Amino acid sequence: MESAVSKRNTVIIDEKTPLMLLAGPMFLEMFLTTLVNNIDTLMLSHYDEYAVGAVGNANTIMFMMNILFNVIATATSVVVSQYLGAKRYDKMNMIYTLAIMVNLVVGVVLSATFCAANPLIMKFLHVSDEMRPYSMIYIYIVGGGGFIMAVYNVMLQILRCNGHPKIGMYVTLAINVINIGGNYLFLYGPLAPLNMGVAGVAISTVVSRTFGLIAVFVFFFRKKIGKIAPKYLRPFPTRLLGKMVKIGLPTAGENLTYNLYQTTLLSFVNAMGNDAVCARAYCNTLISLAIIFSNACAMSTQIITGHLVGAGKEEAAYKRVFRTLRTSMPITIMLVSLNAIFCRYTLQLFTQNENIIALGQMIMIVDIFIEIGRCLNMTFVCSLKAAGAYIFPLIMGLLCNWGLGLTTGWLVGVYMGVGVAGIFAGTATDECIRGLIVMYYWYKKKWVGKSVVEKRKKNVLEEAE
Repeated sequence: MESAVSKRNTVIIDEKTPLMLLAGPMFLEMFLTTLVNNIDTLMLSHYDEYAVGAVGNANTIMFMMNILFNVIATATSVVVSQYLGAKRYDKMNMIYTLAIMVNLVVGVVLSATFCAANPLIMKFLHVSDEMRPYSMIYIYIVGGGGFIMAVYNVMLQILRCNGHPKIGMYVTLAINVINIGGNYLFLYGPLAPLNMGVAGVAISTVVSRTFGLIAVFVFFFRKKIGKIAPKYLRPFPTRLLGKMVKIGLPTAGENLTYNLYQTTLLSFVNAMGNDAVCARAYCNTLISLAIIFSNACAMSTQIITGHLVGAGKEEAAYKRVFRTLRTSMPITIMLVSLNAIFCRYTLQLFTQNENIIALGQMIMIVDIFIEIGRCLNMTFVCSLKAAGAYIFPLIMGLLCNWGLGLTTGWLVGVYMGVGVAGIFAGTATDECIRGLIVMYYWYKKKWVGKSVVEKRKKNVLEEAE
């Protein structure tokens, strides 16, 4: 009976599924999030300049926490996609319950740990005395409620894999509207006399996220996508949990090493002066809007690939990824080219400093090559993970980030004196060469046979637990 319910409320995803059915809502979801984050910063900047820097420092910690939350969330996307593709509806309730329960426990533990370590974190980051109180209160409130995002991330992946990406878009819109409304109430509205400032912004963030979590659960149960209950974990699926951790940890490691690598490059830029730092920051804002489309296409293809691999349609999965590239690459090139052409004017939204604008123009030209490589990377790396080949992207990330990106960035940007554009040239080298390598790995079908859902000799799917 449970199998029938799950099957009836699951959107069939196969080789005929239009890319934009999934990518469209994901693109709008990520665009809204990026846009509203900038509005969030703008609202705080009019309240207190120290508050912006303080929340920026705190969000660095929140970002690291989110990477850890995504260990299980990423694995959930792969496992749910493959099992749905294999039509193993009888196992879906167990998978849903396991993913949510594990990330809830991880979320609570990490939230408590980060709150307890708050004073040490402030000392390690050398947060100034003016910003420290703001940063600490933000981490106590938003970090303390971090487990909400841990569970929300898992639920979002479950809904996407079941063919309901629009729900994430609608809920994200609601979260952002509530967050902006809450910020206004605490900073400029009726609650402004309380003088809560950053604390009010933090409360607004937690309240909006709580609403989002409730909304996705309501949709999950009302549409009868599945059930969540402790009984589905008896006996405990130790083997499946092990597979999920094996999928999630390399992804987390890949994200961590990339961010450490970018932080090291930032240290090079910091030594080049304030204009270089500002040019990098402003250009990254413009770049973030340009990469959303290729990111949405890559994430959508990951879900489709997982379904196809789970169904045993490796050849269809192989061809589908190249079809995605034929859509995402031309549009990405168009977007970043427009960025480069009009950046002299768009950068004037942030500054009138001609030196910063000139540096920004150089950066945006180099970024065309970065985004070509990044489009390759996101498309093929996401698909490799969906197929169960999660170790190779980590190895390539370590080798290319540090062996190519860092060394080339230092050589061109620092040693040869090209400046901040030379640092970006290092990233372009990393992205393009790594992108070609992962594309070749996919082309040679090295990922075939790494599916989470295995087959027995008589073509009976093996239970993963």
